[in-house]
Amino acid sequence: MELKDIIAEIRKALDEKDSLREEALRLTREIVRLSGDAIKALHRGEVEKAEERLKLVRGKVEELREKLRGHPDLYHSGYVQNAHQEFVEASLFFAYIAGKDFPSPGELGVPHADYALGIGDLIGELRRHFLLLLLDGNLEEAEKTYRFMEEVYEELMTLEYPKGLVNVRQKQDQARYVLERTLEDLTRAKLGRTLEEKLERAALGDC
Repeated sequence: MELKDIIAEIRKALDEKDSLREEALRLTREIVRLSGDAIKALHRGEVEKAEERLKLVRGKVEELREKLRGHPDLYHSGYVQNAHQEFVEASLFFAYIAGKDFPSPGELGVPHADYALGIGDLIGELRRHFLLLLLDGNLEEAEKTYRFMEEVYEELMTLEYPKGLVNVRQKQDQARYVLERTLEDLTRAKLGRTLEEKLERAALGDC
């Protein structure tokens, strides 16, 4: 075979893979956008809207997996992994807010490593929910959310694997920082509540 024929064969194969890559990028952008929409809806209390968005995302995730079947180099690339993480984060947050069972990696159709990284991102979203509860003056529910964040963090910390297998250490470090800040916020809120109650009792005693 002449070299130019080999180059032509290579060009054809790479053109096809490049086209597939562009299609995968389009799908991952849609997955990230719709997952973000679902999370925003959950923070606004629009659970049904969030569920609709997640159904759309699930379809995109399945389409992406089918398109990249036989192309593990593309399927396990960073942009696909990031999209999976967003989907996992949104799905787990939905399950928490809606009071449903948490879906497994198999049920979501994502690799276990991507799911593990999504768990790390969930803690950050739970903190946002915690802060919104504090703003609403709902200290009891805020504390429940913090306790659940602790549980998630403790489970996340049981995943001890090399970076080449799953880069979960960074997520663990971020989760630890988020948890510490949340505990500080909770402690200040509880101290503030205690002070308010003491001042109210003192005011009533003066009456």
